[in-house]
Amino acid sequence: MTIAPVQDLRRIAEAVGQLHGRTVEDVEIRSDCRLLRITLTEGRILLVSVIFDELGKPRLDVDLLRAPEEAPPRQLEVPFDVLPE
Repeated sequence: MTIAPVQDLRRIAEAVGQLHGRTVEDVEIRSDCRLLRITLTEGRILLVSVIFDELGKPRLDVDLLRAPEEAPPRQLEVPFDVLPE
């Protein structure tokens, strides 16, 4: 049995700790059980996955994704005036 590095455990604990008091909207799991996606009502997504290193050893990975903030459009709008005929 291998032990995960302390830095990985701290990162995982921090990501999961941010779920405290949140409401879960949806939970999905891949058929091969290598990815668990937890969607929160506020738009955040917690991804728990199994990743294999170059030697084929599995390790647990957790990411907390935040919903993108509403950004103004990156398109410049230029009005065209129609000249009377």
